[in-house]
Amino acid sequence: MIRVALVDDQKLVRAGFRMVIDSQPDLEVVIEADDGQDALDAILPAARAGEVDVVLMDIRMPRIDGIGATERLTAAGELPRVIVLTTFDLDEYVLAAIRAGASGFLLKDAPPEEMLAAIRTVHAGDAVIAPSSTRRLLEHLATALPDPGASSELDARLDQLTEREREVLVLMARGRSNSEIASELFVGEATVKTHVGRILAKLGARDRVQAVVAAYDSGLVQPHRG
Repeated sequence: MIRVALVDDQKLVRAGFRMVIDSQPDLEVVIEADDGQDALDAILPAARAGEVDVVLMDIRMPRIDGIGATERLTAAGELPRVIVLTTFDLDEYVLAAIRAGASGFLLKDAPPEEMLAAIRTVHAGDAVIAPSSTRRLLEHLATALPDPGASSELDARLDQLTEREREVLVLMARGRSNSEIASELFVGEATVKTHVGRILAKLGARDRVQAVVAAYDSGLVQPHRG
């Protein structure tokens, strides 16, 4: 059973998400909170007890926002994976939340099956970047919050990548799955998984989302041009 925490200051949003999540035999909502402080108060002890796996986290909330709450959760160690809830036209802070350790983001109006897939994906240890709407959002935000202080270190890490690893990273940034990358590069999916693992290790990235953010930050991938 995948145990989910819902953090959003809109009760109707939480109610809708809960209805969809609790309809699945392998998913269960175990915590609800309407701001970041309440979320931390409830989620941190539950996570330490192994009682929550994935958090759906709104960004714009009273007291502590989603960025601050995500930072606190991810800084605590191997605790729940966080999916940021966002809208296209408002959340210029999404990339900051990703840098804070979120495992991806989900549009609030995403189809139910996309939300369910996102929860299962991050619980399995991967990151949510594949849906086309999310790719467009990432491209839109990729240059909004530059982190120039990390540029020299990031460039040094990118220099460690082989030419093939750079190709794989670019395709990851375009939202391609491992199977799609394998098809495009005419290699086996196991080979792609090996390349992805080496890319994450060389970049010091926890997951695909952080690697993709690094690709945009470095200029290896340009918004809207791939």
